[in-house]
Amino acid sequence: MVDNRYATALVISCVLSVLATVYLSVAVGTQHWYQYTSPPVHGEANVSELRSLHDEFMDGEFDEKTYSDTLFRLNGTIGLWWRCVLVPSHTHWYKESDPKMVMKCVSFTLTQQFTPKYKEPGNHNSGEDMLRTYLWRCQFLLPLISLGLVVLAGLIGFCACLCHSLTPTLGIGMLHLLAGLCTLATVCCYLAGMDLLHRVSVLPDKVDGSLGWSLYLALISSPLHMMAAALLVWAARSHSQNYYRMTAYRVA
Repeated sequence: MVDNRYATALVISCVLSVLATVYLSVAVGTQHWYQYTSPPVHGEANVSELRSLHDEFMDGEFDEKTYSDTLFRLNGTIGLWWRCVLVPSHTHWYKESDPKMVMKCVSFTLTQQFTPKYKEPGNHNSGEDMLRTYLWRCQFLLPLISLGLVVLAGLIGFCACLCHSLTPTLGIGMLHLLAGLCTLATVCCYLAGMDLLHRVSVLPDKVDGSLGWSLYLALISSPLHMMAAALLVWAARSHSQNYYRMTAYRVA
C-alpha cells in the first residue's frame, strides 16, 4: 500500500520527467540554438558573393570556416545537428524591396560531428584546437546520454509498477539527476564552444548573434529533470523510513 503523499510525488515526478524529455527532444532536433542577424544586401557584387557562399554551403565540402561565414552573412541559425540559412525564394530578389525569404538547412553527419576543430577555422595547418573539438563532441553526445538515461529510468519504473514495488525509486531518481546534469553540461559546452568560435573568427560588421529558443528549451529541461529526481528521492527515502518503522513496531 502506497501512501497518498508518495503517490502524488510519483505522479508529479512522472509529469515533470515527460515534460523535460519532450523539451530536450525538441531542442536536440531543431536548429535554433544560436542565430545571427545580418544586414540587408545591396548591389549585384554582394549578391554574387552571397550566392556563391550559399551554393558552397548547400553542396560544397564540409568546412567550418565556409559554413560559419555563410551563417554570419545569411541570417544563419545553428543547432546540435542542423545549420540553416535564410535566403530569398526568387533569383532576382535583390531588385525587390521586400523579398520572400525561405530557410534552407543542412544536417551535420556523424562523421562531421567528430571532425576536429582548428585554431584557425579552415586552416588545417594551424593545428587542432583540442578544447573546441571536445566541447563540440560533448555538446552532441551529452543530450543523447541524457535521453538514454531517462529511457532507462522509464523502463525500470515500468517494471517496478508491474511488480508493485517502490524499491527502485531511488535509483530512478538518481538517473534523472544525472540526465539533468548532462543536459546542463550540454548547454554549457555549446555556449563555451560558440564563444571560442567567435574569438577565432571575424564577424562582419553589423552582424548580431543571439541565443535561440531551442537552447532555452534544453535549459528548461535540466531543472525539470532535477525536480523530478528530488521528488523521486524524497518518496523513496520517506517510504523506506516508514517501512522500517512499521517493521520495528510489528517486531516489538
